Parts: sequence; C-alpha cells; structure tokens
Amino acid sequence: MVDDTTPDGRSAPVTGTAAGVPFLALPPATGAHPAPLILGLHAFEPPRSEAALAGTVPLASLPAWRVYPGLPMFGARLPEGGVPEIGRRGESDYLMELFGPVVEGAAAELPRLVAELRSLFPITDDPVGLVGVGAGASAALLSLAESDLPVGAVALVNPVTDPAPVLAARERNHGTPYGWTENALTVRERFDFTARAAEVARGRVPVLVVSGGRDDVLPPEHGLGLHEALRAEFLGTAAPRERGSGLLRRRGRRVKQEATVPVSPEGTDHALRHIVIPDLAHAIGSEPGLEPGPLTPGGVLADRALTEWFHRHLTASAQVRAGSEEGRHPGGGPRTTATAP
Repeated sequence: MVDDTTPDGRSAPVTGTAAGVPFLALPPATGAHPAPLILGLHAFEPPRSEAALAGTVPLASLPAWRVYPGLPMFGARLPEGGVPEIGRRGESDYLMELFGPVVEGAAAELPRLVAELRSLFPITDDPVGLVGVGAGASAALLSLAESDLPVGAVALVNPVTDPAPVLAARERNHGTPYGWTENALTVRERFDFTARAAEVARGRVPVLVVSGGRDDVLPPEHGLGLHEALRAEFLGTAAPRERGSGLLRRRGRRVKQEATVPVSPEGTDHALRHIVIPDLAHAIGSEPGLEPGPLTPGGVLADRALTEWFHRHLTASAQVRAGSEEGRHPGGGPRTTATAP
C-alpha cells in the first residue's frame, strides 16, 4: 500500500500498471471511498499521453476516481523501433497499421482494465464513465457499440467519428493520396460511428459531444452528425437504411430488434448534448503533448463542460453515500503497489 497524500494532506496522483496498461489515477475530490470510476482516453495529438490528458481535463471537482490509461503503441508501450516506427506505420498505412490497431486495442482492453482497477482502488461497482479525445473518443465509441462493459455516461471531445476526414487531412498535409483498399473500406465502415449509431445507442448511455470551433480536421458538423444520429435512435425515428451495409447492416438489424423502447424527447434532450467551443482547436493541448502544458481558454471550457456532465449523469450510488458517511477506505488510499509521483 502507498501513501496517496501530499505533505499538505491533499490526495496525490498515483501511477501504475493494471492489466498491462500504464495509467495515472487522480483520487476523488471529496476523499470519499469507495467512489465511481471515470476513464480518460487520450488522443494521437496533444494531449497524447495519460499525464498530459490528466493535466488538460482533470475533472478536479468530481467525487470519482479519474484514471487516465495510456493508449496501445504510446508512451511505455511504444513498439520496437520507438517513435520512428510509429512514424513509419503512419506513412505506410495510417488506418490499417496505426489508427485501427490502436483504437481496437484500447477498446478491447477496457473491461480487463476496469476489473483490475477495482482490485487496486476502492471503486464502486457502478457503470463507469468514459472520456475520449480524438482517437481516444473513437475507442470509447467502439466500446459502446461492441463491448459489454457497463457504462454510465460518456463525454467526447473532437471525436473521430469517421477516420476518412483524418485521412483527408493527412493527404492535404503530405500531398499523398490515401490508397483505399477493400480491407481499408471495411475498417473505415467499422469506425464510422455515425452510421453505427444504432449500436452506439443500444444501451441508451448519456453522451456529450464537444466540438472545437477551430477544429480544421473534424469541424463541428461531424460532432453534430453523431449527436443527431444518436438522437434519432433514442427517439426511435432512425431509418433502417442509415445503419451501414454488409456485416454492419446485419448487426444493425439485430440491434434494432433488441433496442429498448424509445426515449421521450425530454429524456433524450437530457441524455444527449452537443456543444461547440469556439476557441477549441483539433489538438486541445500544446506540443509536444506528453506532459501537462499551459491551459488554454478552450481547454478550460471543455474541462468545465465534462465536469458538469459527469456531475449530472454519474450519480452517487449507495456505496458512495456509505463511503461518505464512513470516511476514507481503510488505510486511507489505494490498494495498490503503484507509486505516487
């Protein structure tokens, strides 16, 4: 067990590894244990590490554990060859060798990560919250669409709802067109979450979408498109033809059969929201994006919006209330061999 308090008595960040995934954890603001869990998945652009995202979107006032895992192929999990190898994969085939494997891997490891975090920290058994920025938001959406991980609320910042605009931006920057193959089109279809709104919405999980007004890669209409597609699913007004093709269309029909009854317009407006922050760019942090950098006005507003969202939707369970009444978890901190920096 470690001491997770600073000399002045405040809770300190804790770093460690769970289920093979490096993470940085911020204890609940109130000090109450047990507490709900919120996972924050970083982007390919700044903030591109767990520490950088924790500094950019700390959600500081939440009575919850905020845990920021590192994505596959980033930080401590760089492939053999390091950063140059990442660059090579991006140049060789950004979608098939970099974006796709990272997003798929991050989503796939979430259930194992959550299970082990619950053995390390005093976390409630409530559905978790998910925060995703850029490609991290894609992993959160893939989890909603395909995983059985219980999720209570989601907040997405500049989400990559479709990798095609990202590839188009790379074409503009590098001057080389992307070579679309049949396999690449299939992968793109899997990560087109607006087309897969039926699957993303199957659990009727509250979703906040934050778009940057200065995002020149994924302008706000992309976030709005996802919001509107989810809204149609919640209300039960989506047309079946909007659910993709091939395998994804067959999945869509199954989701339609299993979907819950439509949500009222009032309930839908409460559970789904899209906002645009005028000064927020595609990269919400500063380069190099590996450590917490200077806060920007747009970043501060994004953090505030996410904090309010989780205050509203990740409500306290009986365990949380009991923890507040009984005080801190025995020992005063996490059940872990992780270290406090």
